[in-house]
Amino acid sequence: MFCNQCEQTAHGTACVDIGVCGKDPDMQSLQETLLYGLKGMASYAHHARRLGMVDEEVDAFVEEALFATVTNVNFDNDSLFELVLECGRKNLRVMEMLNDGHVKRYGDPSPATVQEGTKAGPGILVTGHDMVDLENLLKQTEGTGINVYTHGEMLPAHMYPELRKHAHLAGHFGGAWQKQKSEFSEFTGPVLATTNCVLIPREEYKDRLFTTRVTAVPGGTRLTSNDFSAVIDCARKCKPLADNPVKESTVGFHHSVLLGVADKIVEAVKAGKLSHFFLVGGCDGAEPGRNYFSEFARNTPPDSVVLTLGCGKYRIRDNDFGTIELEGVGPIPRLLDMGQCNDAYGAIQVAVALSKAFGCGVNDLPLTLVLSWFEQKAVAVLLTLLALDVKGIRIGPAAPSFVSPNVFRVLQDKYDLKLTNRDPLADLKEALDPVA
Repeated sequence: MFCNQCEQTAHGTACVDIGVCGKDPDMQSLQETLLYGLKGMASYAHHARRLGMVDEEVDAFVEEALFATVTNVNFDNDSLFELVLECGRKNLRVMEMLNDGHVKRYGDPSPATVQEGTKAGPGILVTGHDMVDLENLLKQTEGTGINVYTHGEMLPAHMYPELRKHAHLAGHFGGAWQKQKSEFSEFTGPVLATTNCVLIPREEYKDRLFTTRVTAVPGGTRLTSNDFSAVIDCARKCKPLADNPVKESTVGFHHSVLLGVADKIVEAVKAGKLSHFFLVGGCDGAEPGRNYFSEFARNTPPDSVVLTLGCGKYRIRDNDFGTIELEGVGPIPRLLDMGQCNDAYGAIQVAVALSKAFGCGVNDLPLTLVLSWFEQKAVAVLLTLLALDVKGIRIGPAAPSFVSPNVFRVLQDKYDLKLTNRDPLADLKEALDPVA
């Protein structure tokens, strides 16, 4: 027997009878969901390992789950679904390790004011997610007169005292990853890309684009060690940056910061001064429909708080959300940037702490999650939320193509998972008054 899909002799009658190497569409969907979740978790685990944080149980699960995605190993949808949820549970552990590794190495996070734009003189732009690469670059550029700027998901680096103590960590430049071709062209110095979310470079900057380890693009220079002398030499040769301050922004509302004022937040809710919490963020992209998130956040009521994380923050962070008053604390920004996509761990900790304070479940909190998804790490985070039985999440701007209609129906029935509506105001109204 021959399978036209895999172009090799079938391993059994199921391969011919069902059509895709023994898997029906739902099996295929669950295996692909598991594989994408594993890829996302692996990226977080890689960063955690660089910080000395490992867990043998996580490593063992990766082996087991990968084995379950091999052709003709698992034909049972129930066991595959459980593996998908277990991936979410293990990803929570990985995000915890990454959080703990960052805090242990770089100090307790705190809010920080960040200058956006550039200063006069040579500079290096660092994009991606890897704080260890940023740390090594800051140490190697100490005293050289070269400024270092964060880009994209490196923005949260400014909340760590051991990183921002370097005076030449000069600020932040640019926005989300999908704008990098125009932004990297504008930035006259070298760019160091530390993880994924790096695009094939344009001709005008490919000779000054450097990537680290497994990250690589045609035309760029791949570095396989922690020696950034080539990047520094390039910065010395490149045209200096102009003095071009753009604005100041506040970042660093790590979950430990919010938990430090949790009692004040609870008091504000009970006093009717704080009505709702929204988590609007995730993984951004360039396709149409993502203005939904901007419109949704912009119309949240003035007595609510909007939490954000991941590169999805760039859809909403340029709006003026104003402040909200906390008794004994004073005004705090209504938009609170919690950090990178992996800091979804922190959002979970805040939700759990608030549920305990109110004596209710997380699903009973005045909390709405509206998440943009694009790639594997977003899948891993979503699986974590589902594994924690968080219900009523909205994802968008479209359904994941690898989730079959039947699997999505199960997620809808079990977790009330919803797609973002074309009308963000209708979704917002439903979130604020679900029984209307």
